[in-house]
Order: sequence, then C-alpha cells, then structure tokens
Amino acid sequence: MAKVPTREEAMALLKKYNQSDALIKHALAVEAVMGYFAEKYGEEDLEKWRVIGLVHDLDYEKYPEERCTKTKEILAAEGWPEDYIRAIVSHGWKICSDVEPVEKMEKVLYTIDELTGLIVASVLMRPSKSVLDLTVSSLKKKYKNKNFAAGVDRQIIEDGAAMLGMDLTEIMEETIRAMQASAEEL
Repeated sequence: MAKVPTREEAMALLKKYNQSDALIKHALAVEAVMGYFAEKYGEEDLEKWRVIGLVHDLDYEKYPEERCTKTKEILAAEGWPEDYIRAIVSHGWKICSDVEPVEKMEKVLYTIDELTGLIVASVLMRPSKSVLDLTVSSLKKKYKNKNFAAGVDRQIIEDGAAMLGMDLTEIMEETIRAMQASAEEL
C-alpha cells in the first residue's frame, strides 16, 4: 500500500529536484490555487490537492526532455499513491503525456498550471508587482496579446476551462482570487 505523502515530504522532494526560485514560486502558486479549488468544490482531501499542485513540475528543472515521465518514475520510487502520480502526469496531457485529465482535480491542475504562469507574468508587469490589484479585464488584455508570455499555451487554458464547464472569464477570476488569497505567501 502506497504511503500518503505529507506537504513537508512533498516540499523536500520538490527542493531536491528544483533549485530555481522561479520554479519553487510557481509550485507554491499552483499549490495555493489547487487548495482554493479543493475548498470551492467541497473536496474533503484539501492536503492531497495541495500536495499534487506543489510537486506537479517535479522533473521540470533537471529533466526538461523527460517531463512527466521522470516525475512518474521518481514518485513511484518514493512510494507515492498511483492516483497522485496519475493526477500529476495528466497535467502534461497533449504536451508530454498521453494521460487525459478526467477527475475534477486533474482538470483543475491541467487548467491552472498555465494560467498561474500568465497571472504571474502579468503581475510582474504591473507597477505594484502585486496580484492584489490585478483585475480580470487587465489579465484578458494580456491574454489576447500572443506576444505577451508567449510560452503560455492559451489553448490549454481554454481546453481546461471547457473541461471544467467554466468560461475563460470565470476561470481567470477564480484563479486570480485564489492567488490573492495567498498573496502573502506567494
């Protein structure tokens, strides 16, 4: 039987494979947003959602050419539960994985991974450098500019929002709210 990982174990593992401050901050943002959505959807296992968000890009820094594949190997070797591994691998669907997000948690991770990146890029362009005064209308302007944060795959955000039964405005609004709620830690 697989052992359920704690947040502390997840953080230690994340830092073992990632030294980049930007990647650690991205992981923390995704963790916070996953926790927000777990609460929004009334999920009982808030910690599970947060831990999965925290380690979703575990292999990104050391194994960029083996994304998701290497994470699956690492987490299996660490004895992580299969459903945790599957959720994490599914966030790379159509990019580096053929595992389609089917559970609500997987769909949220798939959608907000790219979206948190876009939000952070938008925040860094603001005079305040704060998510606290970011509006959906401001984010949508950045979103429409394909040259802005060109590495953000907007199609994934749109596909993920559709999977969740949300429109683009709603997923942006909820994700901004989630990041605002954790602004101090982020």
